[in-house]
Amino acid sequence: MSDIVGVLERELGSDAIVGPGHERIEDYGRDESPLPEYYPPACAVLCESTAQIAAVLRICLERKVPVTPRGAGSGMCGGALAVEGGIVLSTERMKKIIEISPDDLVAVVEPGVVTGVLQEAVEAQGMFYPPDPASLEYCSIGGNAATNAGGPRAFKYGVTREYILGLEVVLMGGEVLRCGRRTAKGVTGYDLVAGFVGTEGTFGVTSELVVKLLPKPPAAATLLGVFANVALAGTAISAILRDGLRPRVLEIADKMSIDVIRAKSRYRFPADAGAIVLLEVDGDPDGMAMAMERIGMRFDELGALDVLAATEPAERRAVWEARRLISASLKENYRVKVNEDICVPRGRIVEMLARIDRVSADTGIPCAVFGHAGDGNLHCNLLGHDDPADPAVQQRMWAAARMVFAHTIELGGTLSGEHGIGLTKRDFMPMEQSERLMEWQRKWKSMWDPSGLLNPGKVFPARQRCVE
Repeated sequence: MSDIVGVLERELGSDAIVGPGHERIEDYGRDESPLPEYYPPACAVLCESTAQIAAVLRICLERKVPVTPRGAGSGMCGGALAVEGGIVLSTERMKKIIEISPDDLVAVVEPGVVTGVLQEAVEAQGMFYPPDPASLEYCSIGGNAATNAGGPRAFKYGVTREYILGLEVVLMGGEVLRCGRRTAKGVTGYDLVAGFVGTEGTFGVTSELVVKLLPKPPAAATLLGVFANVALAGTAISAILRDGLRPRVLEIADKMSIDVIRAKSRYRFPADAGAIVLLEVDGDPDGMAMAMERIGMRFDELGALDVLAATEPAERRAVWEARRLISASLKENYRVKVNEDICVPRGRIVEMLARIDRVSADTGIPCAVFGHAGDGNLHCNLLGHDDPADPAVQQRMWAAARMVFAHTIELGGTLSGEHGIGLTKRDFMPMEQSERLMEWQRKWKSMWDPSGLLNPGKVFPARQRCVE
């Protein structure tokens, strides 16, 4: 391990290495997860090509050095932290949009391309890349693929996996594998692309992606419904779904989430606002207008305190600004913020919200909930003002998180809707999956990475650390 920095410098050049003592080295020991620990790598390698990725993985296999792939570092679960030391392999410099094809409706990109940048580039040519994680202004396509990221528009358009047609992947040892296609259909052989997406960098390092595009919808509009409580908001969501309406976005936020953004939002929330439903529709302008009218009338029938329709881009940005401010505002106001992205069946959303309230009352831990109600994906934020590095505080917060997870599983849900498992949730995996099922997945991981050096310590718990 001691000579790995020098070996990598000689192979790739000193400009590619962020080593001990470098002013940026600490950046690679942290991500956006609530973990207070710092996981310093021996160095970070900033690759600029497939050949460089292959060289790093070859050298590290030869010397038995662990490798942790990393994109923009925006992950919420510690998936890009070097928990067993070794090196961090970053693709942040691989930002080329290689091709945008209006004829094939595909784009070919490097993994470091920022999601929002890709969206702007394809929309300028009349196309549309739907996946829109909340961090789209700084998260990267490679990281989105690693975690199978979602976002508000997933309700109508689906998650990242449904837009990855082809991959170039570098395996531990340096072998380069191209899988998938650029055609709209294809069933030749096994679907290895779907197998790689969502594996959190434990199978290989993505070096190029072929992503599917759609024609850009001709118009879009946003509607905000304000309700007295989350039960009424949940009823409104259920009514929309039962009516057969399918907005591209269907979001919910509770009172605590509203209160934390009141002073910042350009929209003035009613004083008694207890929950909001935020939705967006797109498509043909006439059909879109009819859908907006039906939804607005439905909200009024169900006792909405206010209904705001926004069709102009500036108006829509103002409404969305409020939603996107929630997470950052919670982080500003609380020293501890544990954000868990549980997912329950759509019909159990209101019940899950009630159970989260009970967990908060029983533990005394404030909890703000917002998220993608259209697909049952709720962001449950456990909050506190205590020292986040205090082990007792951490134990208390994760005990509350375990209670939330238990309710989630009991209602037929899953531990993660879009953030992934990474490090923070790995010890909770036995709550949802049997040991036999996890063992089969470990075997699959071993097929691609027999040495166990690629992003070790993630997704599956060490058996002695399982949460019973």
